[in-house]
Amino acid sequence: MDKHTVRVLSREFYKYLKVEKGVSFNTERAYKGDIEGFVSFVEKSSYDVVDHHVIRAYIVSIYKELKKSSLSRKVSSIKVFFRFMKKKGYIEENTALVIKNPKTEKHLPKFYTIDEMFHFLDYLPKDGWLNLRNRAIFELMYSTGMRAQETLNVNVEDLHMDGMWVKAKGKGGKERILPFGDKAKQAIEEYVNARNATRKSMSEGPLFVNVRGYRLSYRGLLKIMKKHQLHAHLFKNLALHGVRHSFATHMLDNGADLRSIQELLGHSKLSTTQKYTHVSMEKLMETYDKSHPRR
Repeated sequence: MDKHTVRVLSREFYKYLKVEKGVSFNTERAYKGDIEGFVSFVEKSSYDVVDHHVIRAYIVSIYKELKKSSLSRKVSSIKVFFRFMKKKGYIEENTALVIKNPKTEKHLPKFYTIDEMFHFLDYLPKDGWLNLRNRAIFELMYSTGMRAQETLNVNVEDLHMDGMWVKAKGKGGKERILPFGDKAKQAIEEYVNARNATRKSMSEGPLFVNVRGYRLSYRGLLKIMKKHQLHAHLFKNLALHGVRHSFATHMLDNGADLRSIQELLGHSKLSTTQKYTHVSMEKLMETYDKSHPRR
């Protein structure tokens, strides 16, 4: 592949991710951000052929600017791009296979303790349909372990209040059925009743909407969470995904088996779920240190 066709093929790659792979908007945006940087480097470089030499030169050019985790993600994205081109016949050989991902430090997922999570949820305001909406979102996220974007993607018709389950659309368009508890049910009912009292009642479409009636965005929810964390005096640096981490950690600590948690989280590989065992092991060792008479 020559340098003059790489941008055209990158656009074909984005279409492939969206149409054939069915990736989420955030995943597509992440890939695009990674690939666009590489494409721009190729176009400005003196290389005529796009192969592993160009990839290495690109990695060297950005090595000092990024954390190892970000660099590793960019390398992975480029590898997926090259795999796509080989699959579609745009290149004869996938030379990106010789590139090794930089070793990254493994970080344990950040999460709230049970007391912190309860405080976060109980401190949420209950006045007005927008505050009730926020409560319903976070109660549903913690009750099901759904990703933030999965929760925001829930439509009215995906929710079954009598059966107390919701249909979640995960990565790659995969769907799974998730149960939720009484607290989440109550929060959703209060939100829907308050919203319907002030707005046109909706029988389908986005469940969680903004003041204009459109689906609430991920960025909007992140702002809400950060603002509420300050109000609740919770200064742990926890992102939206931390609610999901809290769900998984608390489930595991309270006796749920790893396979069940894997199904609930929608992980395709058990190894992805196993990171939570390290968190639970820390708690186990802490309990051991406090309780054993001859440690």
